[in-house]
Amino acid sequence: MTNTSYDVVIVGGGHNGLTAAAYLARAGKDVLLLERDDHLGGAAVSATAFDGVDARLSRYSYLVSLMPKQIIEELDLDIELARRRYSSYTPVPGNTSAGLLIDGGDGEATRESFERVAGNDADFDAMQEFSADTGRLARALFPTFCEPLPSRSEARKLLDDDALWEELIEQPLGQAIARRFTDDVVRGVMATDALIGTFTSLDDTSLDANRCFLYHVVGNGTGDWDIPIGGMGAVSRELERVAREAGARLLTGAEVTAVSPDGGVRYVLDGEEHAVEGRHILANVAPWVLDGLLDGGNSPRSTRSAKPEGAQVKVNLLLARLPRLNDQSVAPEAAFGGTFHINEGYGQLEEAYQEALGGAIPSPLPCEIYCHSLTDPSILSPELVAAGAQTLTVFGLHVPHRLITEENNVARREELQSAVLASLNSVLAEPIEELILKDANGRPCIETKTTLDLEHAINMPGGNIFHGSLDWPFLEDDAPRNTAAERWGVGTGKPRILLCGAGARRGGGVSGIGGHNAAMAVLEDSAGQ
Repeated sequence: MTNTSYDVVIVGGGHNGLTAAAYLARAGKDVLLLERDDHLGGAAVSATAFDGVDARLSRYSYLVSLMPKQIIEELDLDIELARRRYSSYTPVPGNTSAGLLIDGGDGEATRESFERVAGNDADFDAMQEFSADTGRLARALFPTFCEPLPSRSEARKLLDDDALWEELIEQPLGQAIARRFTDDVVRGVMATDALIGTFTSLDDTSLDANRCFLYHVVGNGTGDWDIPIGGMGAVSRELERVAREAGARLLTGAEVTAVSPDGGVRYVLDGEEHAVEGRHILANVAPWVLDGLLDGGNSPRSTRSAKPEGAQVKVNLLLARLPRLNDQSVAPEAAFGGTFHINEGYGQLEEAYQEALGGAIPSPLPCEIYCHSLTDPSILSPELVAAGAQTLTVFGLHVPHRLITEENNVARREELQSAVLASLNSVLAEPIEELILKDANGRPCIETKTTLDLEHAINMPGGNIFHGSLDWPFLEDDAPRNTAAERWGVGTGKPRILLCGAGARRGGGVSGIGGHNAAMAVLEDSAGQ
């Protein structure tokens, strides 16, 4: 074994690890990044998922909201993000020949859509007011995401609205939604941002829904979710480029097998074991995974942190064209141009949660659909574009990891895929199956990823897309802030080991924030030595 010392060793080459590598290498640090896969990017990658078909799908993550302009500008990233005109479309449950279309380019048309669905436009006005309020929350808190953590009291003072703070931060979000809106469909549209990847009820006093909601509405002070041109892989490729140009050493196919609190890291590359030492180790893996690497992975699981639980199924499809809708008043290009909500009325969401809590796959399954190729046809070959082909990514809610086991994963995958297609078909004027293209081997261009599939493929324990429960983007007033790691929200309790991924405080989503903040903590530590 060859021993080599580095200023920083980064475990995991997802987009956050690449962000940290770029910042630290630019600051003159000697950086080694180790990635077990044969490519970099983690969940933020594009891939040709179907044999012989030139379509580069954003396979796991697909939209960008939380990536600060500050990081893009400081690292000189050549990333283009496209804004979608349409916010969302939601068919009315039980009457899918009508639906709610929120058109960011036509406020009057949106008001009329609210009138048709809710019977009046009061909920439209309530949405405008709610959007203004969440906008104030975003503008108050998001600028702190790339700064040392504020305390709860400091964050509350930044918002400067005690009533709104109580409503969104201190009380179950379901209370605010029920108080502000009257129509079940409208309530459901407002609620779904609180449930993506999070298995909870909107009325749960854990406030898990509130934290999930907060991270979905604060991005860059606006809460807008954009399409990365060229696919999600374009984001990771840019981060890789700037990290390499800055001098970071990036190794793929290097599986880390052990991490020690004194800075030692062991990994296997090409069948050979290597050992390196870092003055700092940055863990771009879930905290639960890091626990398993400490002491060579020999610690009993009972001593590890609680394993996270994801709560979704992901399905990617390639279609010959967009399907026709039961609602003939809305063009498919408009319905699929934003977030397409299916079976996500407020009551349906709660019923689905209760069904899953009882051990069943919800029926109907609440789903959200995104059509990347409508905004960015560059992910498809010219031939597919000319033929009218489109991609769909479906995100099924309330599918907790507790429903999936190693023994039933194949069967569950098939059940969940069928549930997703059935949910889609419930609002379409033609079966979605008839529009799915075939790959070079004659197989339908559809792939389904359970929480266990995500765990196996990209090391997300329990398929949790946030690496664990989301934290508030502030510290409690009595929380210690004595070290750089504590101030930046990246501490592990071991001075030389920091979190730099989604498991760091303020780390969820494709943002680079976890990587940025870990890098800032390292540089602050170094400056004080």
